Amino acid sequence: MGRRNSTHASDFILMGLTDSEEIQLVLFTLFLLIYLITVLLNAGMMLIIHLDLQLHTPMYFFLSHLSFLDLSYSTVITPKTLQNLLTSTKYISYLNCFTQMNCFIFLSATECFLLSSMAYDRYVAICNPLHYPVVMATRRCCSLVFGPYLIGFMDAFVNVLCMSRLHFCNSNIIYHFFCDAPPILALSCTDTHDTEITISVFAGSTLMVSLLTISVSYVSILSTILKITSTSGKRKAFSTCASHLLGVTIFYSTLIFTYLKPSKSYSLGKDQVASVFYTIVIPMLNPLVYSLRNKEVKNALIRVMPKRRGSRQLK
Repeated sequence: MGRRNSTHASDFILMGLTDSEEIQLVLFTLFLLIYLITVLLNAGMMLIIHLDLQLHTPMYFFLSHLSFLDLSYSTVITPKTLQNLLTSTKYISYLNCFTQMNCFIFLSATECFLLSSMAYDRYVAICNPLHYPVVMATRRCCSLVFGPYLIGFMDAFVNVLCMSRLHFCNSNIIYHFFCDAPPILALSCTDTHDTEITISVFAGSTLMVSLLTISVSYVSILSTILKITSTSGKRKAFSTCASHLLGVTIFYSTLIFTYLKPSKSYSLGKDQVASVFYTIVIPMLNPLVYSLRNKEVKNALIRVMPKRRGSRQLK
């Protein structure tokens, strides 16, 4: 991960969100509660979708992978953040730091394109409902999930190549609560111009291409909905994509604010607040926004619970 700095330090220091012990305790309690809810909701969503055969549809296939990604990248960030909020030593090794950063890049880039796949699924369901079972066959669904994972891996791999060229000769203090690319680039004593351009091109392409796909899908969806004559039909069509659109808006707005700007405009306070949203809060909100308000999921939960109780009684 690049050469060790001239002071022979083997760690970075994560400064976190605040120096106040009182505020750290409050944040620890809040983040721990959010993380526990995140694990419960996302793991529960994956379990319900797996157990209930009526949810074995393309939409819930994508939702199960979204829950997996949210659970994974929340776990990549939050436990270390909780540890640092409780301890005075906030060290993280070079290896763990770069592993955390690249896992986060892989998972977040994958989620960007998974959201695009979900938008395409809604487009087919609303704009071409008669051909939906054929278009969204199992092979197509698997491709729409495998593609985002492949793109996420490529983004992370490019980031590894770029970051491996950096030398850290001065400070090893990261003014952030996790190992993110902008604050690490700010620590390098070598010229990071080419590295910034490469990372920005790949990050920008990931965000813009996936967002463009989503935008085109929703323009077509909106055009189709406006042609529906009945009010109930319009309301039902809107309800099927409103949750996805809300989740996309929250997720992309924070990512664009943080990453689609040069490192010179990096603002510690603003970027940390945005980072808290997309690393800690949004993984908890997604299962609520996308699924737990959905009647099909609630009905599936009702169907699954008696089966679990019945199986225990038989034992």
